[in-house]
Amino acid sequence: MRPASAPRQQVERQLVAIVAADIAGYSRLMGADEEGTLAKLKAYRRELIEPGITRHHGRIVKTTGDGFLIEFSSPVEAVRCAVELQQGMIARNADVQDDQRIHFRIGINLGDVIVDEKDLYGDAVNIAARLETLAEPGGICISRAMHDQIQDRLALPFANGGEQSVRNISRPVGVYALSAEAVAALPKAEVRTDFPITRRHFGRRNVAALALAGLLIIVGGLWVLWSLPKKPTATVTATTAALPAPRLSIVVLPFSNLSDDREHEYFADGLTEDLTTDLSQLPRMLVISRNTAFTYKGKSVDAKQIGRELAVRYVLEGSVRRSSSQVRVNVQLIDAENNTHLWAERFDRDTGDLFPLQNEITGLIANSLSVTLIRTETGRHTENPDALDYLLRARAAASKPNSREAFAEAIGLYERALALDPQSVETRGRLALSLISRVLDEMTDSAAADIARAKELIDKALALSPGDRYAHYAKGQLLRFQRRCAEAIPEFEIMLASIRNHAGAMFQIASCKVFLGFSEEAIPLLQRVVRLNPSEPNIYLYYQRLGQAHLLQSRIDEAIVWFEKSASIHPGIQFVHANLAAAYGLKGDIERAVAELAEARRLGGAGFLSSIASARTATLFQGPAALALRETTFLAGLRKAGVPEE
Repeated sequence: MRPASAPRQQVERQLVAIVAADIAGYSRLMGADEEGTLAKLKAYRRELIEPGITRHHGRIVKTTGDGFLIEFSSPVEAVRCAVELQQGMIARNADVQDDQRIHFRIGINLGDVIVDEKDLYGDAVNIAARLETLAEPGGICISRAMHDQIQDRLALPFANGGEQSVRNISRPVGVYALSAEAVAALPKAEVRTDFPITRRHFGRRNVAALALAGLLIIVGGLWVLWSLPKKPTATVTATTAALPAPRLSIVVLPFSNLSDDREHEYFADGLTEDLTTDLSQLPRMLVISRNTAFTYKGKSVDAKQIGRELAVRYVLEGSVRRSSSQVRVNVQLIDAENNTHLWAERFDRDTGDLFPLQNEITGLIANSLSVTLIRTETGRHTENPDALDYLLRARAAASKPNSREAFAEAIGLYERALALDPQSVETRGRLALSLISRVLDEMTDSAAADIARAKELIDKALALSPGDRYAHYAKGQLLRFQRRCAEAIPEFEIMLASIRNHAGAMFQIASCKVFLGFSEEAIPLLQRVVRLNPSEPNIYLYYQRLGQAHLLQSRIDEAIVWFEKSASIHPGIQFVHANLAAAYGLKGDIERAVAELAEARRLGGAGFLSSIASARTATLFQGPAALALRETTFLAGLRKAGVPEE
């Protein structure tokens, strides 16, 4: 007989407060002074961290090189311990040089977890870790679940950061932040330094014990008074108002409906909600929730005041006016610190079907706004760049028109960011993407090394985070380079599922369809990409691909229009002039065809244009149908422009 299987062991689940803490800039500190940093960290743990955890009845679950995972049975004790730790670090950093100070970031969540002696498991732990990354150095971020538990028990000026989409968590997480400045402004926590009194101590030293007990009662009373809920006062409001805003933080105010018909209010509200959702998907963007933003609806409040109240750096406001079959949307981005306008756009559209119109406008705004925010942030002065600074600067460099210099700048900055934060999946994905892109654009002298490095980055990123959108996007580019477009499309679709108006993902899917012979399907996608990104520095690439799709469909006049638009923006691209030579050849304008062929050869040498045989082998097209289309259009046009067979 087959032996009976052992009964399944019952796992232990508990509702606990989870504290995740790490050191900001740990890699930089270790690189500068490895032994000194380790010595400080050990001393802080021995003198401050472990005694504090014990006092507040917590347990260290595990440690990493620069961080801790701690569980508490009480949310209040978890937050008290975190505040005490951050205040203790302020005192210890007082006499330390700025570049040698150790600053903790702390995230706290409340949730049901599987408890193990050596670890905790569950989404609640992952959320605490994500909150830690949102906290500023010296600050604390807590979840809404935690805030609900402590708001009537601890008078702490946590700022509402709205709902955030965090990596590997399916639902948005409500975030509340306590900045380093807010921690420093709090009354110093009363900390016991004695040990508990036992019966043995009482029997021998009862007088001293009674005196000490009285002292503890007084101290406890002071602590309770400080912890009891208080009515908001001018001092608390001022402290909240002084909270520094996270670098990429924004509130989308309710759009004003300027139409005569008040029933169109829903259209303005829909734009506000869609924009809030779209911006929440952008990496590292803190977006105030829709519910909080709508408390300002109909109120006349200036951006500076809103920035102080919500602790955000940027305010987006706009208006909608509909008249007969037209709709006009005005949008402006305001720097809340100094109430200055950074960006403004007006969109005029035929109403038609309102839902596609709403999606188009929100996509336009979100795409333009993300570039503006990154460029603005990289222009802000910082004396001690950390991984995030380098990452933002790299993203700004990557948004410049493609060139050898722009690629080199972006890649160099991504490498510096990765050196400071080797576990950054986003940095790995973006760095890999830049490396592959410059290979595809033939703007590198080290193609093989770039591809090898990109593959290594992608593999590590997906090992760390299997669902990361940027790693999948970079993998799609790698597969496209390897002429495996059918496999690449699902990788790009992961990005598009995450950020529905991501122009890059749309463009890559369309490009793959062109290379697979489905250029007719690619045209609507490419037209949408152009509509969504009218100010894209590399829009000439979109025009070029649109021209190519039309050429393959033998729509010669349409193809010429798009190729000419591409050449007018970036006249130095060989491939565009080669396509113009083919298009003018098919059109019968041989003089123009010959001139464009000569320009293409001047820009890149004869190369694949030396013969039809060479051009036939130099292609990303895949499959008999795609190659047949190319043969009867592009190659046929080159023949007429004067390219010999051999």
